[in-house]
Amino acid sequence: MDRCSITLISFGIFEKDLLDQVATAIGQEFGCQVNLKEALVDLSVFFDPGRRQYNGNNLLKELELHVQPGSVKTIGLYNVDLFIPILTFIFGQAVLGGDIAIASMYRLNNERYGMPPDKMLLAERFKKEVIHELGHTFGLIHCNSPDCVMRSSTYVEDIDLKGLHLCEVCRLAIINR
Repeated sequence: MDRCSITLISFGIFEKDLLDQVATAIGQEFGCQVNLKEALVDLSVFFDPGRRQYNGNNLLKELELHVQPGSVKTIGLYNVDLFIPILTFIFGQAVLGGDIAIASMYRLNNERYGMPPDKMLLAERFKKEVIHELGHTFGLIHCNSPDCVMRSSTYVEDIDLKGLHLCEVCRLAIINR
């Protein structure tokens, strides 16, 4: 892949170590320089009281206002419960072949499922989700390879079962784009 620049923008409080892990994983997977930014936005305007969740479509539109000049791809990082109108919840969302995506940690932690906290597992899940959504921005669709990070993930268990990396077919699809 050609050298590129990906910007991670955190909308909320994230541990620096986690953001560094995510940035390193992205840089290794896509061969891109990764820039970390923070943004302060009143997320309450994206909250749907009827669903008690945050509208992913509207957060994507907001993210467009924060794209950094020179950044090929931008992903917004959140820790809120995301939805789109046709799904109960989402882990993230991207513009296929576009330049923006979002991902949330909200449904990735063990505590949400009645299990003990596991910071390492949470970090692995979040890295997979961010790489997955960025894969969509590079034009990748869901993959059938069981280990590929581009495999569809409806449940958190699906994220746990897939790998952290693109399969060879998906990697070649980006290179040949």
